Amino acid sequence: MNSQTTQFDGVDVLRAGPMTTIQDWPGRVGYWKVGVPPSGPMDDLSFRLANMAVGNPVDAAGLEVTMLGPRLRFSTSATVAVTGAPVALTLDGVVVPQWVPLTVPAGGVLDIGAVGSLGLRVYIAISGGVEAEEYLGSRSTFTMGKFGGLDGRVLADGDILARAGLPTGNPTRILTEEQPAFTNAWQLGVTVGPHSAPEFFTPTDIAEIMGTDYQVHFNSDRTGIRLVGPKPQWARTDGGEAGLHPSNIHDNAYSVGALDFTGDTPILLGPDGPSLGGFVCPVTVTASERWKLGQLKPGDTVRFVAVKAAEAASPAELGLARRACFVDVLSRGGDSDSGILGTTTTADGTTSVTYRRSGDDNILVEYGDMRLDLALRARVHALAERIEAENPAGLVDLTPGIRSLQVKADPTKWSQLAMRDWLIECESQLPAASELVVPSRTVHLPLSWDDPATREAIERYMLGVRSDAPWCPWNIEFIRRMNGLDSVDDVHRIVFDADYLVLGLGDVYLGAPVAVPLDPRHRLVTTKYNPARTWTPENAVGIGGAYLCIYGMEGPGGYQFVGRTTQVWNHRYPQQAPGFDPEHPWLLRFFDRIKWYPVGADELLDMRADVAAGRGDSVRITEGTFSLAEHERFLADNADAIAASRTTMEYARAEERERWSLAGEFTTTEQNETDSSDPKGKVA
Repeated sequence: MNSQTTQFDGVDVLRAGPMTTIQDWPGRVGYWKVGVPPSGPMDDLSFRLANMAVGNPVDAAGLEVTMLGPRLRFSTSATVAVTGAPVALTLDGVVVPQWVPLTVPAGGVLDIGAVGSLGLRVYIAISGGVEAEEYLGSRSTFTMGKFGGLDGRVLADGDILARAGLPTGNPTRILTEEQPAFTNAWQLGVTVGPHSAPEFFTPTDIAEIMGTDYQVHFNSDRTGIRLVGPKPQWARTDGGEAGLHPSNIHDNAYSVGALDFTGDTPILLGPDGPSLGGFVCPVTVTASERWKLGQLKPGDTVRFVAVKAAEAASPAELGLARRACFVDVLSRGGDSDSGILGTTTTADGTTSVTYRRSGDDNILVEYGDMRLDLALRARVHALAERIEAENPAGLVDLTPGIRSLQVKADPTKWSQLAMRDWLIECESQLPAASELVVPSRTVHLPLSWDDPATREAIERYMLGVRSDAPWCPWNIEFIRRMNGLDSVDDVHRIVFDADYLVLGLGDVYLGAPVAVPLDPRHRLVTTKYNPARTWTPENAVGIGGAYLCIYGMEGPGGYQFVGRTTQVWNHRYPQQAPGFDPEHPWLLRFFDRIKWYPVGADELLDMRADVAAGRGDSVRITEGTFSLAEHERFLADNADAIAASRTTMEYARAEERERWSLAGEFTTTEQNETDSSDPKGKVA
């Protein structure tokens, strides 16, 4: 073994450390709309400077280290640079510095120790880059999705890393003034929006957000950084159809760096965070400041500083590194528009359009009032198709929500105001929403009702998070109560009778659908867990607000369980699996209809094993179309029965809310939180 490794141009991992992964920059771009996060280095500034130090292309894959570094033996000579948080560093037992190119001889051992009192993550660049299999356009590791990097996992003792052999330039020392500064009292430059005061938060809430030294909670990671701070007063009493907590909204796209209030808990969303969710975000960290998220460690404090979006430094230009490296944020004040860049109306004059700022690199286009209306989703679809047809320079991602479209652009190529003006022009050219007719497959999926795996998740929640929640110990009974139904059999009947129209993907990562029943009488409305679960089984099926979701992977969650189904993400990709498109790993498409058929728990386990092995016929698909005009005729023909059903459900929810109010549900949230509650800005 030793003779083989000395002839191999690679690196032996003698000690991996607890959380060392392969990452590249800018990560996995272009798949936000189907719930695939960018991943990549959490402190992208230190990562890019490491590559610059060894002469690598800026996007070469390297290593991200959390807390404790690895011990690496090089089979051939290499140039290496170590950047990021201050750390003890030795080469063949001799102390060596960070931020400079180091020549490691063949057989040399580089040892990265534990991070000290400042910062949390360290970055290692190796000349020629680190080899890893490309997955959806990137080599970055997404451990929750189990892809990218080395088999989609953290490095382990005994691993062998190959060098990619990329062409390199001249190594260069990173000067002191170019190095990021580290502290335990961080300032983060933020822009206001997308959802601020006075619509969602009170002016006092926003002043408190800007004036508070939040503390970083230890239950934080690459998906999100949970903060400890004051509870908002809120500008409204609830989220209506989106959920009973005032933080709930109809699902929309998130920006990395958004301050996401999951209930009353603020969470900064990271590069492995969710793309779509149903919670408000009052401010968003600017792109040039997001490197700091990677260095926030438990116990550090964070203060938000408002800056003008037009003055935010671009993270894409290393020449601006000096400006981006400051601990203190230089600010002449923030934008005074409450995050609203502009408003207009649709070409037919029937629907309002609001353009909201989401950081300095996203615009969230919202249609109409805060309500569930498929005509609004149709307008979102028409706008997305118009943008995709032109595909302007600088466009990065388009992510539709229920009544919104997030447009992400490279701020060095397309200014936010220019983007807004172009989007307004696009809007003026769109046809009436009633003309929408789109492909709409019916996807028949098995559903194990009240599956044992979901029961286990509820039990874990009661033991580890809170046992007195009104949705415990049985979510289905809670759904019955919330909607004024006579028995849980009525919940069962409605779920299996409904046709669920897929409005968004990625609602809990990896192609997870957010879907709504076409018939409003089937729209069971619930609230979401607050605080969220820390564990949800893969492909659990739940209802939150008026929406149904299938969890794309194991992780946190907040929707009320009804059962479990088969996989909606092909983990075998690029190998094929029955029902999946061979061109990509997600099962469902926008405007698909989900129709359930019942199976037992044991039968479902067999079906899941078949899908995992690339066989079976549990997924049954029939082609079809969805016409908004036909749907609106159905609504008109059944208006009286729909109104009566909605009145009954709304009365039941009002009664439930009153019970909650008497029990202090909306005033004692913080005392119900525990150290194991969700840090991840859960969307569902």
